[in-house]
Amino acid sequence: MYAGIVDWPWWAYVLVTLGLTQVTIAAVTIYLHRHQAHRALDLHPLPAHFFRFWLWLTTGMGTREWASIHRKHHAKCETPEDPHSPQVYGINRVLWGGVFLYVKEAHNPETLRRYGRGTPEDWIENHLYTPWQKIGIVVMLGIDVALFGLVWGTLMWAVQVAWIPFWAAGVVNGLGHFCGYRNFNSPDASKNIFPIGILIGGEELHNNHHTYPTSARLSNKWYEFDLGWMYICILSALGLAQVKKLVPVPNLGTARQTIDFDTLQAVIANRYDVLAGYAKTLKHLYHEELGKAHNGINFKGLKRWLAVDASAVPEDLRARLEQLLKQSSALQTAYAMRAELVALWERSNASREQLIRELQDWCQRAESSGVRQL
Repeated sequence: MYAGIVDWPWWAYVLVTLGLTQVTIAAVTIYLHRHQAHRALDLHPLPAHFFRFWLWLTTGMGTREWASIHRKHHAKCETPEDPHSPQVYGINRVLWGGVFLYVKEAHNPETLRRYGRGTPEDWIENHLYTPWQKIGIVVMLGIDVALFGLVWGTLMWAVQVAWIPFWAAGVVNGLGHFCGYRNFNSPDASKNIFPIGILIGGEELHNNHHTYPTSARLSNKWYEFDLGWMYICILSALGLAQVKKLVPVPNLGTARQTIDFDTLQAVIANRYDVLAGYAKTLKHLYHEELGKAHNGINFKGLKRWLAVDASAVPEDLRARLEQLLKQSSALQTAYAMRAELVALWERSNASREQLIRELQDWCQRAESSGVRQL
């Protein structure tokens, strides 16, 4: 049996396999996701072409189809038109069969036409990567077998080919919209799977990404780590990448006496941070009011639902939440004012002057509400 060019101990093959899969993850998260789909950074032609070539060898995915499907996912998130939402298809179908949902959508010409703009259309794309899309993984099989032998080469190739269909199409698209924690109340079911984003190149931080999709960095809190961002920083230091967009950082200065257009712009631009801070206020108020409420034990477990839109509260909890709000005027006021604040920045048809007046009115009512936390 052919043993390959190299003869290593078993653990060396395992380490090399993991290293190769990390190159593939880097290509997906940096090139396909942050560079092509969201334009969060510009890449020098050298890494851009390397990533394209590597993806052709290891995934058989085209840049245009991947970017198109991902852009459609953001545009139609958690709706029947979302190509791979576990809220629509169920977690098992997306987790274990997400790759089939991807392939199905890749054959939708309307998706490619509508969402595929700006992706490469050069000679090598039109004459190699697109028409010979699946040949790359066959070439990779030959390389792996030649280097590592028939047994190890085939096993390593199988892991490489299965890595993205499972971890990206399955875990990120599935678990990333099903379980985990949320830093921001984005208008979808996205979750951060784990705060340390190493295995999937930072894509574990999915709620952060859905909140700020055009940011080149996916980590947001001090305890979060985005391996893909580390790679981007290295490429930037070498002059091979240029970051275009990051999460806006709130600039907290002294309190203003008047609400003007700058204040309005700051609130809207940092609305998710505003909501995150408001959620903390509601949670502190909840703990205070829970001790005062009659039969407070009946309202345990409602804290998280105070900080989401009413439509997101499960049916079986709505009656209990309404009962809690009836017993606490402070919570009822704070809860209602959160909804008013969200409605304010969602009113895209209102004039600048109208929005400023509404924000001024909201602040005045918050100050005169008697609720200390507001």
